[in-house]
Amino acid sequence: MNLILFGPPGAGKGTQADIIVKKFNLYKISTGDLLREEIKKKTDLGNKIKSMIDKGILVSDTIINDLIIKILSDNKFYNRLIFDGYPRNINQTKNLDLLLKKYDQKISCVLCLNVEKATIIKRILGRLICSNCGLIFNEYFYPVTKINHSCDPKSLKKRSDDNEKTIISRFETYLDKTLPILDFYKKQNLLHEINAMGKIDQISEEICDIIASLEA
Repeated sequence: MNLILFGPPGAGKGTQADIIVKKFNLYKISTGDLLREEIKKKTDLGNKIKSMIDKGILVSDTIINDLIIKILSDNKFYNRLIFDGYPRNINQTKNLDLLLKKYDQKISCVLCLNVEKATIIKRILGRLICSNCGLIFNEYFYPVTKINHSCDPKSLKKRSDDNEKTIISRFETYLDKTLPILDFYKKQNLLHEINAMGKIDQISEEICDIIASLEA
């Protein structure tokens, strides 16, 4: 079973993907995480990627597709993937379709998290990520406490691209480039739209019910 999780930046894709991974024993593929890992290495490619992300520009399809090929060609991930925020445009969508066929795989379900623009801005501006354990918190919606986080508070960081100007740019890019992809999957009867304005556990329950129905 391979899944795709869509939604604008700050919709909660990472949080929901982590829940799905644990419950259904899947591997999360986040191109954002893959790109940030490259940035950490401070290679020429990493520096180029950082510049593009900071400006709210999507990284080139060639770079993304090469990363995806590495994943699909690895037997460890065979039909056990959840794509978090990928594909991001119609070219990537068609390329993924071809690659899945090449590696004898398919998409079982496409989930789209819908969130209003104002809420997204607040979510992202308040986002904190632990550089040690990788957990994601939010100053407004999910504050850090001694109960939910045991790492040194100094390990909590904000992403360099989490500022209002970049957020708005990324949101507009999402509407322009990503939403047309939903029609592609809707025609294949794979699309499920989720109201992601509610609480995390309510959203995850709805998502897990949909996924469980696929296995029935």
